[in-house]
Order: sequence, then C-alpha cells, then structure tokens
Amino acid sequence: MMRIPGRTGLRVIVTSCAVVYLSSGEAASQAPQAGAPCPAEPALFHTCALARAKTFVPPRTPDGQPDLRGIWRGLASGTENIEEHPRTGDDDGGKSLVIDPPGGKVPYQAWATGQPPMNRKVYVEPNVPCFPSGVPRSMYVPTQIEILQSATHVLILFERAHTHRIIPLDARPHIGDMIGLWQGDSRGHWEGSSLVVDVTNQSGRAWLDQAGNFYTSGAHMVERFTPIDADTIHYQVTIADPAVYTRPWTMAFPLTRNKQPGFRLLEEACHEGERNTQPLIDLGYRIYPGITGRPAR
Repeated sequence: MMRIPGRTGLRVIVTSCAVVYLSSGEAASQAPQAGAPCPAEPALFHTCALARAKTFVPPRTPDGQPDLRGIWRGLASGTENIEEHPRTGDDDGGKSLVIDPPGGKVPYQAWATGQPPMNRKVYVEPNVPCFPSGVPRSMYVPTQIEILQSATHVLILFERAHTHRIIPLDARPHIGDMIGLWQGDSRGHWEGSSLVVDVTNQSGRAWLDQAGNFYTSGAHMVERFTPIDADTIHYQVTIADPAVYTRPWTMAFPLTRNKQPGFRLLEEACHEGERNTQPLIDLGYRIYPGITGRPAR
C-alpha cells in the first residue's frame, strides 16, 4: 500500500505556465514531502521517480547487482484499460498508464483505431482462457510478482497462471525471428541501478488490457526496472510497433513491495476448472488469433 501524506491545508503548485490551486487532499497526492512516497498516478509518479532515482542507492546482491529481489505488485487498474477510464460497477477506474504521449492515449495509426472495440466485440479476452498476459501486461495484472536474481539471470514469477519470464544477462542474441512467444524473448543488462530489458519475438496474441488495446508480433519493447526507495521500483516500458503505432510510446507505474511477513506466491493455476471460455464461444466469440506485423503493414 502507498501511504499518502495527511491533510496539511491549502498548498500552491507553481508550474512554468500557470499557478494551480489545489485542495489539501489533491496537494497531498501530487506534491509529496521529502521522504514521502511518490504519487501512484502514473504521470506524477514518473516525474517523481526520475528525481528519486538520482539519489537513491539500492542495496546490492552478493554478486554486486542492484537488488530487485522480493514480491511486488503493479498498478492493477491497467488490466481494465491502460488509458484513463471512469469508475463503473465492476471497475475502480484509473488514470492512464501512458505517460508519453502526454495526452495518455495510445498513438494508433488510422487503420488501427477501430481495432480495440472490434477486439472486444469479436474475440474472447485472452486472459479469460488463461493464456499468458504477455509483456508488459504481466507487470500490472492484479496479482503478485516475485523477482529472483542470480549473477547471470533475472527470473520473474507471476502468481497468475504459473507464468514466468527468464531474462538472461549474458549478452546472448535473441532467438530466431521466426519464433513468436506469448511472453516475448527478453535480454537484460544493467545501466547503473536500472535493469534494462530488450523484448522481441512477440506472438502478437496478447492484449494490453481488457479494452482490447493491442500490438502485433512485430512489437519491440524496452523495459527499465529502477529502484527508487527500499519498497518501490519505477517500471517503465517503451513500445515500438511500426505496423500499428505512429510513434514509440511509453507507460510507467510503480511496482510496490509486498512486506507481509512470510508471504509466498499462491497457486493460481487458472487453467484448472476454467469455465468462462466455452459460454463465450457459444455466444459467437472467437479465440483471438493475433496480428502479425507484416500483414498489418
């Protein structure tokens, strides 16, 4: 849980172009005092986290790497819709995870703007049949995430559906470009305190959220995992896919440590006893086949 500073009266935030008057509650969420957690709202968190990362010195593993080990949780609102969306009866709503472009919208090409609503209308949401959530969605599906490290690899375990990611750190090349994987093919290296992960070889069958936002098998993603305090990782991913988007775009949000003593990942097999897919198929929905980069272009 993120602690939000208490009400301390009216505050004023001065920007380069305007003076904005905030209520005490808004000020508390947008202008944390020194030592307080960064705001959870992605755009505000991103700016705050970049500043915190400059001064935070993370603990090290026995191998001398920045220590990312632990159990973490991403920003769950993104699994409904990575863009800003209102609260409904079955959704708490949330701000956009997209921090670039500044408007918080996925920069689709003209042909692709109608694809997300079509996806929802025609296809079974890929998480329903317990398919892997893919990159980056695995990082904000509302379950726990465990990060383990060795000198040569980072392993990410996901509570949901027993999925995982193995990230080699030894500069090996990516697998052949004819192979597509649900979780993509990851290669990592360290840049200062940041774990930078290059992800290729997508299957193109995962969605970014339940709203049907998508990418193709040609997507190329670069992730950055940067600790900014003992219990928070600044997660950032830039997605390039010339078949779908007009430009590369970026999401960012906090990964927050689970500090419950003795906590372990639960067995959330998902596949066992799954009963939601067949009724949707009976209603005429189809399994999403994915979109390959070449035909999309």
